[in-house]
This record gives sequence, structure tokens and C-alpha cells, in this order.
Amino acid sequence: MPSAENIGFKGGITSAEAAEKTAPIAENYRARVLSEITKTGGSTADEIAAALRASILTVRPRVSELHKAGRIRDTGARRANSSGHRAVVWGLLA
Repeated sequence: MPSAENIGFKGGITSAEAAEKTAPIAENYRARVLSEITKTGGSTADEIAAALRASILTVRPRVSELHKAGRIRDTGARRANSSGHRAVVWGLLA
């Protein structure tokens, strides 16, 4: 059964079942997000979602997970996202 260390697990049986079911999908998207950042040299979550033809609601959590895991970093650059707000440009660790 998934534990608190599993990404997406919040506690409780429903959350544990959901985390277990979606873990392979999330891992696939984390790899795709990382690949896109590698390819572009730096992208916002919106840019990644557009390139992957995926929902921003799927991509943003994967970006957060990669950042928390120390795989990507905030480059300090900002670009406008689809709503016009300034968004973090994510890059690989130097």
C-alpha cells in the first residue's frame, strides 16, 4: 500500500488507492516534463503543457514534484503564461 512518502498520497484509503492507481501515469508525465525541459533549456509549466498537448492540471503537479525532488530549478527568469501572469521558467540543475 502507498505510504506518506508516495507522491500524491494524502492519507486515507481513497487517497491511497488513487495514488497507487495513478503512480505509473504520474511517473510517465514526470519523465516527459523533464525531457521537455532538457530539450528547450527552460520552460514554464504552460509551455510544457502546450508542447506535450497535456492539461496544465496534469503538468503543474509534475513540475512541483520534480522541483521538490531536486531534479529541476527555478532559473530566475519569468515569462507570461496563458493568463498573462509571469510564470517561473524551470530549468535543469546546473
